[in-house]
Amino acid sequence: MPVDIEKNILLFLLISVGLIALPHIYHIPASTFGFFALLLVWRFIGIWKPSCLPGKFLLFLLTVGGLVLLYSQHQGLFGRDAGTRLFMTALALKLLEIKQERDLYLIVFLAFIVAASQFLYEQSIAMAGYILFVCCVLLGTLVAINSRRQNTLNALKTATVILTQALPLAIVLFVFFPRVEAPRWMLFEDKSRAKTGLSDSMEPGSISDLGFSDELVFRVRFQGQIPPNRLRYWRGPVFSVTDGKRWTAAKHYTYTAVAEPDFSEPAYRYTLLLEPQNNNWVFALEMAGDYPPQLRMNSEYLLTRSGNPDKRAEYPITSYPSYRTGTLEAHKLRTNTQLPGPTSQKITSLVKRLGGFDKRPEQFVDRVLQHFNRENFSYTLTPPLMEDNPIETFLFETRSGFCSHYAAAFTYLMRVANIPARVVTGYHGGVLNPVGNFLEIRQADAHAWTEVWLENRGWVRIDPTAAVAPERIEQNVDIEQQIASRNISFFADSDLARQLDWLKQARQLWSSVDYNWQRWVINYHSANQTQFLASLGIESLKQMLYWLVGLGAVFTAILSWLLLSHKEKTADKVLRCYRRFCARLGKAGLKRNAGEGPIDFANRSKKAYPDQAEAIDDITGLFIKLRYQKESSPEDLSRLSERVDRLKIRRR
Repeated sequence: MPVDIEKNILLFLLISVGLIALPHIYHIPASTFGFFALLLVWRFIGIWKPSCLPGKFLLFLLTVGGLVLLYSQHQGLFGRDAGTRLFMTALALKLLEIKQERDLYLIVFLAFIVAASQFLYEQSIAMAGYILFVCCVLLGTLVAINSRRQNTLNALKTATVILTQALPLAIVLFVFFPRVEAPRWMLFEDKSRAKTGLSDSMEPGSISDLGFSDELVFRVRFQGQIPPNRLRYWRGPVFSVTDGKRWTAAKHYTYTAVAEPDFSEPAYRYTLLLEPQNNNWVFALEMAGDYPPQLRMNSEYLLTRSGNPDKRAEYPITSYPSYRTGTLEAHKLRTNTQLPGPTSQKITSLVKRLGGFDKRPEQFVDRVLQHFNRENFSYTLTPPLMEDNPIETFLFETRSGFCSHYAAAFTYLMRVANIPARVVTGYHGGVLNPVGNFLEIRQADAHAWTEVWLENRGWVRIDPTAAVAPERIEQNVDIEQQIASRNISFFADSDLARQLDWLKQARQLWSSVDYNWQRWVINYHSANQTQFLASLGIESLKQMLYWLVGLGAVFTAILSWLLLSHKEKTADKVLRCYRRFCARLGKAGLKRNAGEGPIDFANRSKKAYPDQAEAIDDITGLFIKLRYQKESSPEDLSRLSERVDRLKIRRR
C-alpha cells in the first residue's frame, strides 16, 4: 500500500544518487548516462507534481527501452562496463516506482553498489575521497529515513560520526587482511577497453602518435643514485621480422629460455610501479639482471609478467647498463638478417659507399651514424606519409622522421650489409619528481632504437636518433610544451628547478602523494603486509592475533566510553523540555520512578494532581508526538515548551 514520503527525504535521496552517479559520465556511453539523467530529473519533478510520474504501463515501456538500450551496447555477459550500465539503468528505473519506505532502502543499496563500481575505473586518492563523501551523504539519507524528525544537517552529522567510528576498524582490517587477488578465470576482462601505448608491431608513425600523450606508464624509485638520462632506456618489445613497412616479433623463439648476459658494475637497484597495460610487458632498465620470481625474461631480454596486465603492479629490479649477451644461434642469425625482398639499387649503392661490404661492422655502424648526422636529416613528430617503400622514401626523399623511422632504416641498412640487427621499442628518459624522488615515464617518452650483434660483444644498443637529435637522449621530453605546440620540446634535468613554478610544484607534490597512495594502499597485498608487519615486529600468526585482540579491546574501550559517557547536555530540546516537566513535579513531591514510561507517569501524576490533569495530558501527548511520531512539527515543540512553563504545581 503506497505511503506518503516526506519531500525532504526524497530530495536528499535524489541528490545523493545524482552525486554518486556523476563520475560515471566519463565511464559509460552518453546514451546510457542520458537515460539515467532523464529519469532522475523526471523523479525530481515528480516531487512537486506527482501526477506527472509514469503509470505501470509507461514504466513498463521505459523498462523495455532501458533493456533495448543495454542490448544495443551489449559487449558480453560479464565485465565491468556491462555490469555498471545494468546497475545504472536499474537504479534509474527504480527511482520512478517509489511507493513504500522499503523502496527507499532498495535504492540506497543500489546506489552503494554504483558507488563501489567507481573504483573499477579509477582508484586515485581524489576518487577515494569523493566516494567517501558521497557514501557519507548516502548514509545520511538512511539516517533521515529512519529519523522521527527529518533534519538534513543532523542526519549528515550522524552519518559522519558513524563513518568516523568505523574508520579505525576498517584500517585495522585493511592492514591485517589485505585483499586477495581473484583467480584468473574470475577476471572478466573488457576486450573493448582501449589503452594507448606501445603495440606488438611497429609501422612508420606508430610511435610518433604517442608523442602527444601525457598518460602515465610507470614510475621508478631508485635506491641510491639515479642513472643519467643517456642510460635511461626502458626495454620493451623487440621486432626482428619485417615486410619492408611493418615490424613484428619473431614468434617462434620469443618465449624460449635465455642465457643470462655477463654483467659489469655499476648496478642500479630500483622499484618499478607499473600502471595497468594492454600487454604483460615490464619495462625494465636495460639490462635487467635481478628480478622477482613472478617475472620472466624471454629470449629477447624482455621482462614479462604472468599476472593480469590490467592491474597495477610493483616490482623490485636490479639492472646493469654494461653487459655482454654472448653468442648468436643460427636461427637467430637468419631471422635478424632477414630482408623482405631484393634490395633496391639506391640502397645497395648507399651501403657500398658507406663501407657496408668491405669495412668492419663497427666501422660501418659509425659511418651510417655520421651519414644521418651530416646529411640533411631532421627529427620531427609529424613526418610526412610514406605509404610505398617507406625506408627508401625516408632515406632518399623526405629525410624527416621520428625515432621509429631512424631505427627501422638503420636496422635495414645493417641487414643489407649482412650484419644482424633488430628494432627495440620501449621508453627513454623520465622526468624526476623532486618531491618524492622518483621518475615518471609517460607515453610521450616512447622511443625506438636498434640492436646490432657484434663479435665478442653480443647485442649492442645503437640509437640512430642520437646522431640527428642528441638532445632527445641527453635531455627530457617537455610533454606539456610538446602537446601545446605540436612540436618536439626538451629540457635538461638541470632546468627542472627553474621550470617548476608554484603550480607545477603543487602538481609534483600531488603526484608524490598519489605515488605513495598507489604503492601502499591500492597495491597493498600479502607481500606488502609481510614487510609492513615485520617492521612492527609482527612475524608470526600468533603475534598478529595478539595485536588484533589488543587493538580490538582498545577500540571497544574507547567506543564504550564515548557511548556511556553522554551527559545530560547531549539530550535534544524535546527531552530537555520533558525533563523540566518531571523536575517540577519532583519538586512538588512526585518523582518519576526509574524505567517509568511517560504514559504511566502521566496517569500517576493526574491522580496526585487532578486539577492539572488536562495540562499533564497535553504535555505528555506533545512529548510522545515529538519523540516517537513522524507527523510532528516545530510548532509542537514551541507548544510543549510553553505548556511546561505555564504548569503550576503546588507542593503537597
